Amino acid sequence: MTRRTSVIANPEPVIEHVNLTIADPEHTHAMLQAVFGWRERWRDNDYGGRVAIHVGGPSSYVALYGIGSGTPARQGKPSGPFNHFGVVVSDLDACEARVRQFGLKPYGHADYEPGRRFYFEDLNGVEYEVASY
Repeated sequence: MTRRTSVIANPEPVIEHVNLTIADPEHTHAMLQAVFGWRERWRDNDYGGRVAIHVGGPSSYVALYGIGSGTPARQGKPSGPFNHFGVVVSDLDACEARVRQFGLKPYGHADYEPGRRFYFEDLNGVEYEVASY
């Protein structure tokens, strides 16, 4: 078995991916590409009767799984302890413009240590915090 070389130079543990089961993974996939410039890393259009898409960069990604047969449907916001996940960008204003262009509404603007931020929610009820510092 060949072992992959890590793309992470920092020895500090990092989050490699977040996995979401949502009603419309295609919408969130398109939004993540438009807003953050991420690319599709992997896709299976029939992963146990549902679509599965990984979208992100070279060292981390978001796994999007559709609600399929045998998957409990979730209404509104994701259940359990999940609140939101954060993304750090270099140009907060440009990112906010892309969120608006995608038809989503930024809210919760704030400026406190360690930097400026805003929030938005996608059509699947997933909340994102976008920060720049």
